[in-house]
Amino acid sequence: MRMHLTVGATRQSTRGRNATIAAFVVLAAMVPAGAVVAADQTVHVTLPYTCSLPSGDVDATVRVSASLPDRVDVGQAIRASDVETSVELSETAVHNLIDKEATTVTAGTRLTIDVAQGDSTAQALWRGSATAQPVPSTGPLTLRTTGDVPTVTGQEDGGLTFTAGALGVDLAPAAATPDTDPASITLDCTPGKDATALLGTVTVGAGTGSPDDSPTASPSSSPSASPSSSPSGTPGQEDGTPGGVQDKRAPKVAGRPSVQADARPAAPRCKYDAGYPLGPMSLNSYVAGYSNVRKQDAAALIPPFCTMLEQGSPEFEPYPDWSGGVIRQHSTGDLYNNGRKESMPFTATFLTFRFMPAKATMVLEQAGPLTVDSLGATDFVFTSTDTYIRVPLVLRVTKLEVDGTPLNVGPACRTSGSLKSPEPDSAKFPGDHLVLHGRGEQNSGEPATGYQLLSGGPLTGEVTIPAFHGCDNAGENLDRLFTAAVSGTGNYIKQMQGQTCFAAAEVPNPDECTEDRQPLKVPVPER
Repeated sequence: MRMHLTVGATRQSTRGRNATIAAFVVLAAMVPAGAVVAADQTVHVTLPYTCSLPSGDVDATVRVSASLPDRVDVGQAIRASDVETSVELSETAVHNLIDKEATTVTAGTRLTIDVAQGDSTAQALWRGSATAQPVPSTGPLTLRTTGDVPTVTGQEDGGLTFTAGALGVDLAPAAATPDTDPASITLDCTPGKDATALLGTVTVGAGTGSPDDSPTASPSSSPSASPSSSPSGTPGQEDGTPGGVQDKRAPKVAGRPSVQADARPAAPRCKYDAGYPLGPMSLNSYVAGYSNVRKQDAAALIPPFCTMLEQGSPEFEPYPDWSGGVIRQHSTGDLYNNGRKESMPFTATFLTFRFMPAKATMVLEQAGPLTVDSLGATDFVFTSTDTYIRVPLVLRVTKLEVDGTPLNVGPACRTSGSLKSPEPDSAKFPGDHLVLHGRGEQNSGEPATGYQLLSGGPLTGEVTIPAFHGCDNAGENLDRLFTAAVSGTGNYIKQMQGQTCFAAAEVPNPDECTEDRQPLKVPVPER
């Protein structure tokens, strides 16, 4: 006997049901944070930065403030507290960057911190976010972001230095009329050549090494490039920092930034509209993460983007003795970016063929139906659910810089077909598509662990990147270059979905939705 369960249009009625929401990519595991150390020194640094855009460079004034301890023991974790990053853009820069229709802008920052002790170095990423603020009609725009930062642990005696490096700034403008929201903007910024970017020095242990002996690490070329990960989720280096493989003496960086409802990272509009009308089971959610590129031994950060889901009604099939049963659910959805079925643009910097720096801006385009299938088993006390998301996605390259020089790739540079994952049920699901798998478990009356549609969580998979075509630079065919550098098998992915907003609810949950029924929580990518 098969029983159909009717799910009403209230948040509470759907809370116990397992399903999923689709999106894309994230990478590698994050090491747990160490103990917080009380701060003894206050940092206030003002630095000139230059931000690169296709239309030319933009100058910015960056102020970094934080509190650091004066001294810690060897092996004792250090965490900077009261961290604030302030980015000031001139009136001219604001007019050149932000569409005149925009009335507010939400900001997120990614500041690379070079950590050095003796001749050993590491990197940490200080992320910050801010609520939306008005775009001034005249005068400069100052964006102040705050957030938790990773801990750093010195492995030997000596001065441990913190130096500001590359800065990524994500801007999400919004117009008075939501349907006309301008496109989001990402700025890649570097400190000025004559800037003294040293933030502070912490003495570790007996301090036998002089702080002056600790070299200042050079700024990272881009905070969007991150270490690759094995399918087990183990980072390409033991501490999970953005840099390369480190020796045992290198400072260890660990920790995960928190997601705060009142300090959301920059994210695009994610709201049902005339093109995506609300249904009785409409859900929306943000997704963010990393995509591994095996050939480059690196991963690209994919900034938050929106997904829309129409949740199907679950079906319950009891066991013959009614000791439990099987729950099945089928849903559909779309990626959403200002009415288009695609991700937000994202930029990554790689060492192509291990010696030539190349920075590419890319978009993931949905090329067919997105489906979500969940299969759960329950004994009414414990429930486990396996969820598979299937969606054909084409990778399109929109911009390319090679060794700092822009290279035209033409308007149609993309993979020749969809990213392709191993399909566990190829007879039922033919064709090339991405497959992501998530598993969730829940004891009755306790919070769910793993992946759940409503609370979000990790989804993992592996893809083959097809050959490229349509990449043309004034008659010069670049298809083989892209194919040789990027295409191939074994690219592990892991994505983080944020808490969904049950947008169809008569009264949306204020802990999960904004007043205009957009997701309140924006996930932070985890390694």
